[in-house]
This record gives sequence, structure tokens and C-alpha cells, in this order.
Amino acid sequence: MPKFIAHWLADAVGIAAAVYLLPGIELGTKLSSILWLAFIFGLVNGILRPIMKVFTFPIIVLTLGLFSLVLNTFLFWLSNTIGNGFGVGLHIANPVFWNAFLGGIVVSIVSTIVASILKDDDKKKKKRH
Repeated sequence: MPKFIAHWLADAVGIAAAVYLLPGIELGTKLSSILWLAFIFGLVNGILRPIMKVFTFPIIVLTLGLFSLVLNTFLFWLSNTIGNGFGVGLHIANPVFWNAFLGGIVVSIVSTIVASILKDDDKKKKKRH
């Protein structure tokens, strides 16, 4: 499986988990909404996260990495805002910061687990050949 598709699917599962687990985050029931939002989330993370980490590196070091959670919150919220512009329909209820914070954490944890599972499956397939 290509790396981009694996990350996209992992993000989609993470977003679905956040919508399911957190009452402050709502998304339409369409699978296409989750897939589009995962695509937007992947683009935002792929483009902006490295730039933001470079500029906030001193703060990240001073806070022993905890500021990266704030970056994650911002990127999750930004993905929501861009998605709403395209009609994806994710809604983060008030208090927006805390719901986006929790949503970003859930998406990160779940997508990391799913990506590692997909990576392990790819390694097993390569060993067979």
C-alpha cells in the first residue's frame, strides 16, 4: 500500500474515532465527509506542521515538547475550518480550543496506532515475497 494512502486511511480512522468518542465534535454520517476531512488534515499536517515546528522550536524545547500539543490543536482546528469551507461539515462545539485539543490528541493516537498496524502488514507482505 502506498505510504500516502496508508496515512490517509489512518487519519480517516482517527477522525472517525474522535467524532465517535468526543461529544464536542460532530461530523455528518457520510463516509465521504470523513475521507475528505482526512485528506485536508493530511495536507495541512504535511505542509504546515514542519514550518510551524521550525518557527516554534524554542517554545517546544522550553516546554519539553508540550507546545506541540498546541500545534496539533491548531492544525486540527484549521483542518476543520478549511473543511467547512468545502462543505465537509465538521463541527467543533464550544469550548472550541478544548474540543479541538482533545480531538487532535485522539486523532494522533489512533492514526499512529493504525499507521503502525498498516506498516506491520506491509513488512509481513514483503517478507513473504
